[in-house]
Amino acid sequence: MQTKTFLGVEFGSTRIKAVAIDGAHRPVASGDYTWASRYENGIWTYPLEEAWTGLKAAVAGVISRENVSAMGVSAMMHGYLAFDKDWNLLTPFRTWQNTITGPAAAELTELFGFNIPQRWSVAHLYQAVLNGEDHVPRVAHLTTLAGYIHYMLTGENVLGVGEASGMFPIDAGGVGYDSEMLAKFNDLVAPRHLPWRLEDLLPAVLPAGADAGCLTEAGAARLDGLLPVGIPFAPPEGDAGTGMAATNAVAPRTGNVSAGTSIFSMVVLEKPLAGVHEEIDIVATPTGRPVAMVHCNNCTSDSNAWVALLGEAARLFGADPGTGELYSMLYKKSLEGDPDCGGVLVCNYLAGEGVTHMDTGRPLVARTPEARFTLANFFRAQLYATMSTLKIGMDILASEHVAIDSLTGHGGLFKTPLVGQRYLAAACNAPVTCMETAGEGGPYGMALLAAYRVNRAPGESLEDYLNNRVFAGVTGTTVAPDPVEAAGFTAWIERYKALLKVERAAAETL
Repeated sequence: MQTKTFLGVEFGSTRIKAVAIDGAHRPVASGDYTWASRYENGIWTYPLEEAWTGLKAAVAGVISRENVSAMGVSAMMHGYLAFDKDWNLLTPFRTWQNTITGPAAAELTELFGFNIPQRWSVAHLYQAVLNGEDHVPRVAHLTTLAGYIHYMLTGENVLGVGEASGMFPIDAGGVGYDSEMLAKFNDLVAPRHLPWRLEDLLPAVLPAGADAGCLTEAGAARLDGLLPVGIPFAPPEGDAGTGMAATNAVAPRTGNVSAGTSIFSMVVLEKPLAGVHEEIDIVATPTGRPVAMVHCNNCTSDSNAWVALLGEAARLFGADPGTGELYSMLYKKSLEGDPDCGGVLVCNYLAGEGVTHMDTGRPLVARTPEARFTLANFFRAQLYATMSTLKIGMDILASEHVAIDSLTGHGGLFKTPLVGQRYLAAACNAPVTCMETAGEGGPYGMALLAAYRVNRAPGESLEDYLNNRVFAGVTGTTVAPDPVEAAGFTAWIERYKALLKVERAAAETL
């Protein structure tokens, strides 16, 4: 008898990846496709045609595709995908990387008394309204990348509640969009006499485990027949929700940090925050629980560029280290650096950064004459920079007395064992756990949500499913914060905050 599998697909910022897991929730096959955003006409974007090319390439890499018994689609959250009534794209996809909606985000935050970050879909829509863009009256459907792919495969215009919470605020019950805020938005744009109401543009909201349709004949044809018609789908989720599932961080007082091209933390709240903080998003778990999210646009892109440059230097002397070896050696070398990086400072901003209120970025390396400029200190500073903006946001949560019992790390930053984990523990002053799946959290988490969609018992919560069926007996590596490293990171972050004044000047003048 053929083993049934569950397939998770995720459209990440640098890779489109498909991961199949078996009945014991173990990864058994995967495929991927590399892509990159483009900066065109002042907009960070991806062509949707390449999304389909990449999806087919990733799915083709999965063996025994005829055995898939459930699947789901995930992608980068937020951004702006606006379609007309016939699902024709009205303007190029505006991704989460863009910081072009400042006026709209500020006005909506004040109107709602609820933080609306620049990358949220409603901020993009309202900014397009403020700009008087020609396509706005023709918008009939507004969704995310995951929602678009899901609709084209199943014919169901829906989103998982975690993904939906990055488009528009979710109500207190975690079951739909906030009706009072919808009404306020509609009243705000009413003088413009637009032919739609916001609730008519947004996808329906579904919790984890809900029926989100099946692969249709048209959907299977879009995949060139790589998957059989009729596969049940889980609700499409964002990379934040899949990261929570992959790290068993969906219950209150749990959290996770996803670190790759971007870095963000998700902490499931016991109670609402006392204040509204522009640096903190309030989103939802795949079951609708409130989550404090610190999202930073910049993480490993600048350090990746330095790794490539140092590899090029090594090849001048006849060495030819593999990419994995190069990363591993440089990460490990950084452990020899001083806890405060010896006075070496790095700002890794290639894009703008909402947490620190930067609209654009200029990567910087700075040091004083007395700094100890060694390879170890330089690369340690590179790695500190990947999580420094996150630390600024996490310190706000600490000031709100948000309790975190466990913090799990996943994503490319944690592929080299212990190094990124150790620095994150120092930055957040909390124990950090990494599991075997730390490097590939997103698509694995989506596969788990697909398994939950068809395997769950009546009344079985996602928290219970993950605790009892997936992660029972699973051990990871936990690193507690070292007091000396934590003090060093604290000293470094104060100098980093001063460096941001230089970063702001660089962005204005270069």
